[in-house]
Amino acid sequence: MKYVSTLGLLGLLAGPALGQTPTPPPAPPAPPLPLRDAAPDPVGPYRASATKVNDLVHTKLAVKFDYAKRYLYGQAWVTLKPHGYATDSLRLDAKGLEIKAVALMNGTQQTPLKFTYTDQNNLYINLGRSFKPGEAYTVYLDYVAKPNELKVKGSAAITDAKGLYFINPDSTTKGKPVQVWTQGETESSSAWFPTIDRPNQKSTEEIAMTVPSKYVTLSNGKLVSQVPAGPGLRTDTWKMDLPHAPYLFMMAVGDFKIYKDTWRGKEVNYYLEPKYAPYAKQIFGNTPDMLEFFSTRLGVEFPWNKYAQIVCRDYVSGAMENTTATLHGEQVQMTDRELLDREYQEESVIAHELFHQWFGDYVTAESWSNLTVNESMADFSEGLYAEHKYGREAADYHNYTNLRRYLANPADAAKDLVRFHYGDKEEMFDLVTYQKGGAVVDMLRTYLGDDVFFAGLQKYLKDNALGNGEAHQMRLAMEAVSGQDLNWFYNQWYFGAGNPVVSIDYAWDAARKTELVTVKQTQAGAPFRLPFAIDYYVNGKAQRQRVLMTQASQTFEMPLAAQPALVNVDAEKKLVWLKADNQPFSAFAYQYAHAPLYVDRREALAAAKDAQATDPAARALLLAVLNDKFYSLRRAAVQSLDLENKTVAKVAAPALRKLLATEKDPNVQLEILGALSRLNDKRDAATFAKYLAESRSYGLQGAALQALAEVAPQQALAKAQALEGDDNVALVRAVATTYAVAGGPAQWPYIRDKFDAAPIAGKASLLQGMAAMLPRLSDPKLFAENVDRLKSIGIQYKAQGADRAIIGLLQSEPIQKSSAAVPANRETLERAVQELQQAK
Repeated sequence: MKYVSTLGLLGLLAGPALGQTPTPPPAPPAPPLPLRDAAPDPVGPYRASATKVNDLVHTKLAVKFDYAKRYLYGQAWVTLKPHGYATDSLRLDAKGLEIKAVALMNGTQQTPLKFTYTDQNNLYINLGRSFKPGEAYTVYLDYVAKPNELKVKGSAAITDAKGLYFINPDSTTKGKPVQVWTQGETESSSAWFPTIDRPNQKSTEEIAMTVPSKYVTLSNGKLVSQVPAGPGLRTDTWKMDLPHAPYLFMMAVGDFKIYKDTWRGKEVNYYLEPKYAPYAKQIFGNTPDMLEFFSTRLGVEFPWNKYAQIVCRDYVSGAMENTTATLHGEQVQMTDRELLDREYQEESVIAHELFHQWFGDYVTAESWSNLTVNESMADFSEGLYAEHKYGREAADYHNYTNLRRYLANPADAAKDLVRFHYGDKEEMFDLVTYQKGGAVVDMLRTYLGDDVFFAGLQKYLKDNALGNGEAHQMRLAMEAVSGQDLNWFYNQWYFGAGNPVVSIDYAWDAARKTELVTVKQTQAGAPFRLPFAIDYYVNGKAQRQRVLMTQASQTFEMPLAAQPALVNVDAEKKLVWLKADNQPFSAFAYQYAHAPLYVDRREALAAAKDAQATDPAARALLLAVLNDKFYSLRRAAVQSLDLENKTVAKVAAPALRKLLATEKDPNVQLEILGALSRLNDKRDAATFAKYLAESRSYGLQGAALQALAEVAPQQALAKAQALEGDDNVALVRAVATTYAVAGGPAQWPYIRDKFDAAPIAGKASLLQGMAAMLPRLSDPKLFAENVDRLKSIGIQYKAQGADRAIIGLLQSEPIQKSSAAVPANRETLERAVQELQQAK
């Protein structure tokens, strides 16, 4: 699963006005970590792998849908075998189902069985006789699934858990398609069919779906038949001949257009809403290349008989790797103009879900505690494919951004990667399992080398094919091919918590012509064992020293011909650590000019950002990075300029205007427009108007409109009104922001209606404009409408910190100042803040 964090979306509140996605700055040092050589108090009960009493063998379903009631009418034939001991009973997961009949099958004959189903979660069945281990039997169930009546809750990662979703079933929302789709992870498949809903169960599958004949269906495996089923109805039967986990079962029904692609003779299909069908190849067109690359790199060919990707509305997370049939949220659906702004960060979800077809579907985590063998591997694959397709710089940028997300959240340092204690399984879907875990895998790749590392992955997949895996089995595979004992690595990074926090100091011993590098680990507890490389630059050439750090403080010595201009610690830039690198700025400037990697240059840029107010050399480096060969560094350089500093602004303004004249990347262009708008120079109005009128990039148009609003608000207001008919999210955000700068009560209905109609991602992007509009709404009724909408987001996503973000907005100086003149508005604000503070 690729999840979209609500907290991350609401983080836009603190983001730049143009809504770009900046490269995160280096994170502050983490607080002391728990002792790694002590046993910390577990958070939550021990979570064992599910005990196997019965094993799933085959699941056959026949389902039809009642759109008016939001019901699924189902029949299930579940074939099982006792696992290790004889048994006369069966427990099935069945969440909120109406169980109408349960019977034991003997050929076509049914023998009714006694069952107990009191908690609406566990269905206990008396089989009538004892079955021996390995003796197959089939239970028939007639049931009704009622997902909208199910009392379940979601999480930050997966916002709902009712398993089956009816989207606009009554066609009441104009322009919104009617769809049905399912979401199984973690254990929600049992909300639409009875099963043993655990990741260490696997079953082959057959699903017959009776649907309105105007609709298209998708499920796992192969479509084996389509037959009429009465007036206006059709039954589609899908078969999955290889076993997979119940949480990976899926269905989708709706008005989709299918773009048919192929890879090595296998179907590779893309299901999109008709509006987006013309752009299917642009959206998903790299999929065959990904299939070829991953199959070759892993030495294990894509194991399934087809691969489909479908885009559905109102999806409850980012995307889901259902076996052979990945489901994406609507954010991947783009037109040709929207695709102009797409970066690999947005495309990477396609690689992520595809890699799961090996790591997660072919070999599945034995338990949610071991989710790392699914999700960390998929996160790692994003950078792996970026390197193959777009080069090392793109991969390093992607990986660096992901790692900084983890490092910027020091509370996660207390969590093990393999986590046997947790409160709820949904908690496993976090920055540790994804971003940290992906970086740990990449670190292991660097330590072992590509040949051994990928041979280890191949062995893990082949040894556990169509079964389950855990971190220990990954370790054993890596040990087998490398010949090394890797317990130290797995104990430290998988079964331990946190990361090193280090300071690095340098000294030149002129008498001995030796450079001394002292690295101190300052986190609490036992020091990490850290193998890494140090590059010493003398006379423009690098000499590499490989070292192993095993102590809390260690000094490494290197004899050299002369004092080095740069000592580059962790020269491969793969360690998962937080470092304070105490070298002079001159060394960082040398690092930018001579060290080979993206991260080398990014670190130098961060040093220049910190020193720009007082150091002319730092300002010079910032200006130099504006012309870096890689687009994200050019963008980061623009973001790093402190334009509030008059000295910086004076030298930056002409450089920004010069860069804009030659820059080709729209994401860098929009950053420049935002920077120029902060200079508030009316001479730039014509430039902003030109980009607004001529650009095909929605993001760039939106940036130009917002920039124009800063220097010529009335002109921008007129331009914004002409764009009201466009629903592109970047333009909607820009129009709303412009109205907040230059509009008034007449423009409030536009912002309100767009906010109400938007999914959570769209609402998050509009929050700043909503808040900025408040000082322009003196009417108490309109003011209260706005505040109520902001408050509802804060309360709904309180667990993700949204309440604090909204309180911060409501207590901002412009809002407080404007409301002071209207007693009713002041009371509304005070009441909203109080309710946010008291919300549970």
